Amino acid sequence: MNEELKGEVTRGARALVVYPQMRGRGDLDTGARLEEAKGLALAIGLVVGDAMAIPIREPRAGTLFGEGQIQNIGVACELNEAELVIVDGSLSAIQQRNLEEKLKRKVIDRTGLILEIFGERAATAEGRLQVELAHLDYQAGRLVRSWTHLERQRGGFGFLGGPGETQIEADRRMIRDRMAKIRRELEQVRRTRGLHRERREKAPWPIVALVGYTNAGKSTLFNRLTGADVMAQDLLFATLDPTMRAIRMPGVEKAILSDTVGFISDLPTQLVAAFRATLEEVTAADVIVHVRDIANPDTDSQKRQVLDVLSGLGVLTGAEDEGEDLLAIPIVEVWNKWDLLGPAHAAELREAIAHREGETIVPLSAMTGMGCDDLLDAVSAKLTVGSKLYTFAIPAADGQRLAFLHARGDVVSEEDAGEGPEGPQLRVKVRLTDRELGRFSAL
Repeated sequence: MNEELKGEVTRGARALVVYPQMRGRGDLDTGARLEEAKGLALAIGLVVGDAMAIPIREPRAGTLFGEGQIQNIGVACELNEAELVIVDGSLSAIQQRNLEEKLKRKVIDRTGLILEIFGERAATAEGRLQVELAHLDYQAGRLVRSWTHLERQRGGFGFLGGPGETQIEADRRMIRDRMAKIRRELEQVRRTRGLHRERREKAPWPIVALVGYTNAGKSTLFNRLTGADVMAQDLLFATLDPTMRAIRMPGVEKAILSDTVGFISDLPTQLVAAFRATLEEVTAADVIVHVRDIANPDTDSQKRQVLDVLSGLGVLTGAEDEGEDLLAIPIVEVWNKWDLLGPAHAAELREAIAHREGETIVPLSAMTGMGCDDLLDAVSAKLTVGSKLYTFAIPAADGQRLAFLHARGDVVSEEDAGEGPEGPQLRVKVRLTDRELGRFSAL
């Protein structure tokens, strides 16, 4: 946890979750939002004593909540013996400080809570750098809270500020220097990742990226399809660092399956910026598999949150009159956790799928394996759509290009073509998509 919470709030500490219900907000249902906030607290080992929604008509600049509402929060803290108050929304530095003074307890907002989770879960060097950059960016504007013990009065003899302000400026300079250093290191990581991406594009294997709202079951599905042992728990942000494994599917000898970080509503802007290099891996995919928790009452709202992030990455290029997004990369939608549905609900959803023309939707249960073969068939169909028949005369000794055609194309026939300039040749008839033809030509 960050420096401000160390020594004061530890794993197992009791917390009170407060959701400021803003008028006119059209995001998740209030009950679902409270459950999600409780899940975030659970993800860093906190014990949630209670969760409450407080309607906000006019946000107070200094405290967000009104005086009576703050008193109610204080009473709830006493009843639940809460050491920490989690405000499931954004707080300014002043609001956070004022609430702490009035409640006599630590207060963190949604951004701070998510940053704590990412800081605890990031496993790779890149992930740790990204989290540190996001955390420094978040804390830079809140340093005033760290120096309340120093004098804040205006100094005499021409000095514009007291020693407290001087210390804050020195600290801010240190943070700016550290952030600049991290950005340089991440830029090097980005260049290295770009080189790896170029190398993969030349390699004879398509890339399939799993995306979805956090806790939708991506890692469980990833493990089911690849036989891997990526951490998969009923926790928000159980996995952060992207993982890649090879899989086989009909008509495609080998593909690379990538498991990415889960999305969430109101994802802190600092994290979106810091993790952009990781998220950009999605833009290099040949097919995106959007995993949805179809048993969640707010699955439609969660879908909108994921599509918003994909749109920001350029995966979605616009909107049609019907409200559906135009796809830059083919998407297969997986309706996961089908095993949690009752028979009537499942029948209703199957009928809905039948009426969704132009979309590829696969009912699936990553826990039981139901529908996994259908998913592989659907992804394979996306990878091979629009393929055309080509005939190539290739030297029999050119193993690289022959292997490419067998791995990325549908080889119809292969026969002896006699002698050529480079020795014995093979005449290969193969179906290739335009994208694979371009990659083959590059070889």
